[in-house]
Amino acid sequence: MRQDLQMESVRARGEAAIRDVRLLPKAHLHLHFTGSMRPGTLLELADKYGVHLPEALSSGEPPRLRATDERGWFRFQRLYDIARSCLRSPEDIQRLVREAAEEDVRDGSGWLEIQVDPTSYAPRLGGLIPALEIILDAVESASKETGLGMRVLVAANRMKHPLDARTLARLAVRYADRGVVGFGLSNDERRGLARDFDRAFEIAREGGLLAAPHGGELSGPSSVRDCMDDLHASRVGHGVRAAEDPRLLRKLAERGVTCEVCPSSNVALGVYEKPGDVPLRVLWDAGVPIALGADDPLLFGSRLAAQYELVREHHGFTDAELAELARQSVRGSAAPELVRAGLLAGIDAWLAA
Repeated sequence: MRQDLQMESVRARGEAAIRDVRLLPKAHLHLHFTGSMRPGTLLELADKYGVHLPEALSSGEPPRLRATDERGWFRFQRLYDIARSCLRSPEDIQRLVREAAEEDVRDGSGWLEIQVDPTSYAPRLGGLIPALEIILDAVESASKETGLGMRVLVAANRMKHPLDARTLARLAVRYADRGVVGFGLSNDERRGLARDFDRAFEIAREGGLLAAPHGGELSGPSSVRDCMDDLHASRVGHGVRAAEDPRLLRKLAERGVTCEVCPSSNVALGVYEKPGDVPLRVLWDAGVPIALGADDPLLFGSRLAAQYELVREHHGFTDAELAELARQSVRGSAAPELVRAGLLAGIDAWLAA
């Protein structure tokens, strides 16, 4: 496969035209719920509910963030919490999900797994179960309206007690037939041990859900290793810091664990200084499956197609290599076989055009 791609890469360098990455079929596996909101929608909802937005959220420009220290991470979370406070009704949820789907379709996504912790929305939506049902109803409606295959990954909060994660895991399994396909673990990975959440992930896996915890962004390779060994992750949210450990890279490649790499957010949060520093080529050359993601476009200023453009511009990925990245995103997804086959065929057609 690698040799074939290298041959295609040589040919691609001689091509006059550059294919539009927005037309490249792909799956989007790392998108947070509130973070998917359009900036204009946030402004309208804030005005509707009388929420004062700090300039970082109202200026129209992505805020300057650096979350590699505790103060910076607190600021990032504060901005996220303010934005989330503007989602107060089922109609707000429906609008956010529909617009997120529209943005993904515009960027060439044929499958989206949006990540959400329903406990964050429960107080304003009538409780935990009503909140998740409202979200799932919105996803089903948006999928029908836009034609985008769309499912939900329920994520526990690492900052909360592991018993809360178990409650969420049981809820996620209960709604597996309503659109929940996976279980995650988000927030500051420097807090708490992955193994504290092993029972929650065991519940999720026994219920047929894929395991996709965050790891290897704010913390180093050990965080990725813990996700694999303690939580039996089939995907790792971010995972880029695995590049610092060759043995771990081999382990990821051998097990076929997909890393959901979000280049723009890595730079925005100060994990790497500039786009070219994100170790995409290290993961790629090691054979680690990669699924590019936008993470939180509201705060980082770029959506899915922009990640492919970034990889092309700053890492020299050819169209053949971009096509393979898109294939890896599809293979790492929970999409049904029929959807996968259609997306993979579309990727081949994009490359052949």
